Amino acid sequence: MFQRAPKKPTSITFKTAEEIEKMRVAGRLAAEVLDMIGPHVREGVTTEELDRLCHDHIVDVQQAIPAPLNYRGFPKSICASVNHVVCHGIPGPKKLKKGDVVNLDITVIKDGFHGDTSRMFQIGTPPVAAQRVTQIAFECLWVGIRLVRPGIRLGDIGHAIQKHAEAQHCSVVREYCGHGIGREFHEEPQVLHYGDPGAGVELVPGMTFTIEPMINAGKRHVKLLPDGWTVVTKDHSISAQWEHTVLVTDSGHEVLTLGSGNPP
Repeated sequence: MFQRAPKKPTSITFKTAEEIEKMRVAGRLAAEVLDMIGPHVREGVTTEELDRLCHDHIVDVQQAIPAPLNYRGFPKSICASVNHVVCHGIPGPKKLKKGDVVNLDITVIKDGFHGDTSRMFQIGTPPVAAQRVTQIAFECLWVGIRLVRPGIRLGDIGHAIQKHAEAQHCSVVREYCGHGIGREFHEEPQVLHYGDPGAGVELVPGMTFTIEPMINAGKRHVKLLPDGWTVVTKDHSISAQWEHTVLVTDSGHEVLTLGSGNPP
């Protein structure tokens, strides 16, 4: 969520055992929100209503904070990106209809730490192209996650995601990326979903970051709408995205945002 990299880079934070446990809690809560909202994502519901349900669940049930709300002026508690919206869609009064695909992006703050995850939902039976790019984006997420372990470089992850997407004749959005996460919503490092093997930051145990490839069925080019948030594909092609928060462990990785509706 909110993947454009910060202009002023900061040093990477390596989490302690106590901080990792708090990250696990925040990640579990974020996943629970997506599990909760799933049955409500159906024909006729507005994304504004989905936002309200998520907000109330985070605040009233989880006793947590919806991180997007008022973040750099963002007006809602979740992002809801429908069809050709790539990311940062602002929930509104438009109703979902049969054939739509929608990405819901959730970030919660609990005890000072962030959990960030997103998931695709389908309304009825979408067109084949929309189903296909949704599946390929899911595969790209896990192609990247499976590589995470000490000694691997971020360029290896980005290259593998790009290679998989382009082999399926899809494209990878380059203007937005994954990010380090912890006490801050967005920390270093930047996690690009394209790149060269062997390049970039080397992974070290204790690092936590998101992997969240945005995959387009058409060309990779995007544009920002006048609201200052909503990003869409320039060619109006369908876009899909999945996101997890990942911890680098001594022997590999741990996905902190797994939910019952989004297994490996």
